[in-house]
Amino acid sequence: MAHDHDHEHNHQHGHGHHGQSDIDWAEMGPRLESQAELFASLYERAMAWLAQEVTEPGLIVDAGSGPGVVSCLFAETFPGARIVAVDGSEPLLARARARAERLGVTDRFDTIAGQLPDVLDELDYPADLLWASRSLHHLGDQRAALTAFAARLAPGGTLALMEGGLPPRYLPRDIGIGRPGLQARIDAVEAEWFTRMRAELPGHVAEAEDWPGLLAAAGLKHTRTHTFLLDLPAPASERARGYVVASLSHMRERLADGLDAEDLATLDRLLDPDDEASLHRRPDVFVLEAHTVHTAVRAG
Repeated sequence: MAHDHDHEHNHQHGHGHHGQSDIDWAEMGPRLESQAELFASLYERAMAWLAQEVTEPGLIVDAGSGPGVVSCLFAETFPGARIVAVDGSEPLLARARARAERLGVTDRFDTIAGQLPDVLDELDYPADLLWASRSLHHLGDQRAALTAFAARLAPGGTLALMEGGLPPRYLPRDIGIGRPGLQARIDAVEAEWFTRMRAELPGHVAEAEDWPGLLAAAGLKHTRTHTFLLDLPAPASERARGYVVASLSHMRERLADGLDAEDLATLDRLLDPDDEASLHRRPDVFVLEAHTVHTAVRAG
């Protein structure tokens, strides 16, 4: 379950998510790229952790890559690897290719456009590392998708699954306006939204979110689990502040039916740049998020 930046970031990477066919990915691309860059330090720590297990990968697949920020970090972390960024949005993959060109890694950087998991059939050879960052929960049958991911691994290859963690926090419990505990109430409404979103996916199969158990059911040996923290304390940088504004704006739009009038009024004040209490002006805005990665290996 993920009440976090993936609603603004990975939830919208073009995985064929129900109800998102009308999104203008070319317009959204710059914002998604900026938000992913905000999380670069978290991803870098996750990659250093992965490198303890995956020593010299020949092929790394980023399944659900979006604009390619993480894909390019893989290229930098593993200079001997070929990277393939896979996503359902061609405009976002165009940004990934442009980023790879700026970084000088195009000789070992490719993209494939299509819907997971079937698009992985287009890979030229099996992956030594397949990274799926919050893309799995966009797929109706997660167990079947994990089995498909596992089938694309080379013997001894690793599947790294980023799912779960903790709800984010951007503000203190008591912010001086409205009832204290606004974000906790948003979490509860978002949990219900997430359940409905999952249920509406094509081919939805209800599944307990026991990620190590699901990895084992896919024929893999679960090896490690670790949670990575992004801690950007107040006062927030302009990029972090912009991310919080975008996240809460999206929540205000998406969760309006589940929040009461007082909380909606509080959100409106927080999002109003002319209000002294807004996110644009207040000094107590921060970003605190925890994302969990599970790894599992295909038998050699």
